[in-house]
Amino acid sequence: MEMWFSELHTSNVKLSMRIEKQLFSGNSDCQRIDVLESVEFGKFLALDGDILFSEKDEFIYDEMVTHVPMAVHPDVRHVLIIGGGDGGVAKELTQYDSIEKIDVVEPDEMLVEVFPELACGLDDPRVNVYYQDGLRFLRNKTEEYDLIINDATDPFGHTEGLFTKEFYGSCYKALKEDGIMVYQHGSPFYDEDKEECMKMHRKAFRAFPVSRVYQAHIPTCSSGYWLFGFASKKYHPLNNLRVKEWKKLHIKTRYYTTNLHRGAFMLPKYLEDMLEDEEDR
Repeated sequence: MEMWFSELHTSNVKLSMRIEKQLFSGNSDCQRIDVLESVEFGKFLALDGDILFSEKDEFIYDEMVTHVPMAVHPDVRHVLIIGGGDGGVAKELTQYDSIEKIDVVEPDEMLVEVFPELACGLDDPRVNVYYQDGLRFLRNKTEEYDLIINDATDPFGHTEGLFTKEFYGSCYKALKEDGIMVYQHGSPFYDEDKEECMKMHRKAFRAFPVSRVYQAHIPTCSSGYWLFGFASKKYHPLNNLRVKEWKKLHIKTRYYTTNLHRGAFMLPKYLEDMLEDEEDR
């Protein structure tokens, strides 16, 4: 008998993949967590029935939220990851010897335990894990971080507070005078996702002097097309890209390159129009 896992991308579209077995299923205080083994994508993690990442494509997301800002900011020492309990983003960051501290704020303790292949990124002595709400953690932080990565899942449920006007303002306050914030921006392709995607851009655009959107192809994400936000107090993601300096670090990647970095900010016309409409509001 064949077993299939299906995730609704919209009320009319779903992604289905054949699975071999279920490795874990549990209900935390925040959400239902499932780990399954698929034929095509290997192990994958699903939260409340939605795929968060798979073994086959998680490197794309983790590299794009990590190396894009790291190739721009000239001196990242202190980093805050909001969400990120799976350990994937922390694992990418630990390749940088110059980073002194990585704070990971994750409200769900169970999430840290279910994907050990990535959670090893949390074992680095520079990593500190705090099990609490990200917005509450931010409220008493002022000019403490060079880089904030918002790795929260979606603007609904227990992570809803991480996509509010207050959250972007708190991130601005918690960043040093030349700090950068990056965040997952969702997909603009389906009408059901478009509104939330544009709301995020509007809030970041109003909170930061530099606000840009970039893209990546991630097969298990909605429509396979995913956006990220780059918000900065000082640095522009293209004008301040440090190609020679980043290449000298010999960071190991499978997706990110400095050439791709430039191309990721070259957006399709329909998306440019959507973003400009939000900026003009």
